[in-house]
Amino acid sequence: MSEFWLISAPGDKENLQALERMNTVTSKSNLSYNTKFSIPDFKVGTLDSLVGLSDELGKLDTFAESLIKRMAQNVVEVMEDAKGKVPENLLANGVDLTSFVTHFEWDMAKYPAKQPLASVVDTLAKQLAQIETDLKSRTAAYNTLKTNLENLEKKSMGNLFTRTLSDIVSKEDFVLDSEYLVTLLVIVPKPSYTQWQKTYESLSDMVVPRSTKLIAEDNEGGLFTVTLFRKVIDDFKTKAKENKFTVREFYYDEKEIKREREELSRLLSDKKQQYGPLLRWLKVNFSEAFIAWIHIKALRVFVESVLRYGLPVNFQAVLLQPHKKSSTKRLREVLNSVFRHLDQVAAASVLDASVEIPGLQLGTQDYFPYVYFHIDLGLLD
Repeated sequence: MSEFWLISAPGDKENLQALERMNTVTSKSNLSYNTKFSIPDFKVGTLDSLVGLSDELGKLDTFAESLIKRMAQNVVEVMEDAKGKVPENLLANGVDLTSFVTHFEWDMAKYPAKQPLASVVDTLAKQLAQIETDLKSRTAAYNTLKTNLENLEKKSMGNLFTRTLSDIVSKEDFVLDSEYLVTLLVIVPKPSYTQWQKTYESLSDMVVPRSTKLIAEDNEGGLFTVTLFRKVIDDFKTKAKENKFTVREFYYDEKEIKREREELSRLLSDKKQQYGPLLRWLKVNFSEAFIAWIHIKALRVFVESVLRYGLPVNFQAVLLQPHKKSSTKRLREVLNSVFRHLDQVAAASVLDASVEIPGLQLGTQDYFPYVYFHIDLGLLD
């Protein structure tokens, strides 16, 4: 499974024994794989400041998760022709996400634990905000380019009634620069090819004999040229329509056709040039954002554990990876049973009712006697 449960319990003898019982039961019943989750000792400050940080970290957690999901989706969209290789581009510090979470170590160089907690949280918030700002500008430029290219390519799709003809016709197909003659393009249904060849010269006066030529086909019909005098265009169109032949409005403009082809070539070249740098940026900054997110989870466990269990700081964090979705209910029952004695501790804690209670899952009213946070690695679900 791609989900983890990050919990903590007090670090006294009784609760360490409870953790051992949890490990024994979950192992024997094959409910989860459990590992210790190391969190450094931070400067606690006042309990009031921790309550404020608890709220701020909750919002930052939600923002970080949303950001990495957007970045993962961007990687999918950029790698449109190689989606099977997406997982190998969504790494954290060069390893897969599960390995990073299960072997998590606090980055002291990037987020010094000796700094006040508020400073560490501020560093994380600024880092993620900058990544989001850069993400918006980089993806906006690429998506604009991609949309323009798709719009041009769509012109070459569809049937002969709707698609562009500039990549089908050539200068030789037309009588150009004539004061009297003009070449029209006519769409003829496939079953009517013979009828067209027999009748096109007589659909109107002043049609040039033997001037028709098939220049393109699709599943429904063919595109034929026909040359006639300009003054009979309207009459020819009317007679053609009566015979279920469709005159396709088209004016051969060599400069415009050349401009379209050059624009398509430029957009293809620009997309190719931007693809590599954008993908590299996404890979690097996805890793940075994901690492920051797991650090935020660690901070949340620390703050909620201090608020829940009190001072001095003494708790043990554990990372659980449920083996199967079907076993999560049983795993929850085991945890609630092992740690039910913590309810008394929680009941004795006096917290403002408007503040998020440690152990409450966001968006639910489920209460757990231990500190609990969820980590979902199903970023593309």
